[in-house]
Amino acid sequence: MKTRITEMLGIQHPIVQGGMHFVGFAEMAAAVSNAGGLGIITGLTQGTPERLKAEIERCRAMTDKPFGVNLTFLPAVTPPDYPGFVKVIIESGIKVVETAGNNPAKWLPMLKEAGIVVIHKCTSVRHALKAEAIGCDAVSVDGFECGGHPGEDDLPNMILLPRAAEELRIPFVASGGMADGRSLVAALALGADGMNMGTRFIATQEAPVHDNVKQAIVKASELDTRLVMRPLRNTERVLNNAGVERILRIEREKGAALQIADVYDQVAGVYPRVMVDGEMDAGAWSCGMVAGLIRDVPTVKALIDRIMAQAHGLIHARLAGMLQAQPG
Repeated sequence: MKTRITEMLGIQHPIVQGGMHFVGFAEMAAAVSNAGGLGIITGLTQGTPERLKAEIERCRAMTDKPFGVNLTFLPAVTPPDYPGFVKVIIESGIKVVETAGNNPAKWLPMLKEAGIVVIHKCTSVRHALKAEAIGCDAVSVDGFECGGHPGEDDLPNMILLPRAAEELRIPFVASGGMADGRSLVAALALGADGMNMGTRFIATQEAPVHDNVKQAIVKASELDTRLVMRPLRNTERVLNNAGVERILRIEREKGAALQIADVYDQVAGVYPRVMVDGEMDAGAWSCGMVAGLIRDVPTVKALIDRIMAQAHGLIHARLAGMLQAQPG
């Protein structure tokens, strides 16, 4: 399948693996890239520029296909070593960077000078247009269904994607609710050039996370996610568990007086306990509503092959069949 995204990124299928905290290691990225998509290493998960460099080298030993690095720009009293991360990305010869969080304008000149394609994650048309204006090559448009931070506009992809298609000139991928060939065909029909999957890729054999996490996603329905930190305007969609129920209870009790410190222990630093140790009730971890469409834990190659076969079948059989002349 050929789209503007496959051409821009040099990949076989219009499928991108989003950057995910404590998931985006070399094993995950290489598996996606080897299967014809674009795998992505999560920069901040590595902790330091030196460890990111080592992870990139590990990934290179596993695949000769293109892969990228996610770099999320977060406000912090003591920010990560962003100059160091950017330097490693450039010196390692990475050609695709997925940025998220704050405006990446400060870092674009360095990345662009190195010939790096920059894809910025956006949750609204206005943010996507800003990303286009500052020089991003493409954007990932994240609907309200997505795991992680869906923004504060609450727009689902059936509205957000065609609106983005109306306004943007640069290519974009659809993120949020993406799981299978139906998702891909729908995203393309709504104007996207491909799709970005996060939660679906966690439930694969190669995902370097505890099996409890994969089974929790398989068991979950589309009704099992919750939105936390809404009162702080830092909304995050997470899989419900005892830790999340504690957060929601604190939010109700504190009301308008809620501060980040009130829920900090349930949202900060829990990822190693969840993803590595398999403590499902440790606190809030990102998961999309798409969990309701996930029923197995295949290999990444089997998943992507299945997605593409289903997409081709939908386009050539179901949709094309609807256009056949009816007897008059």
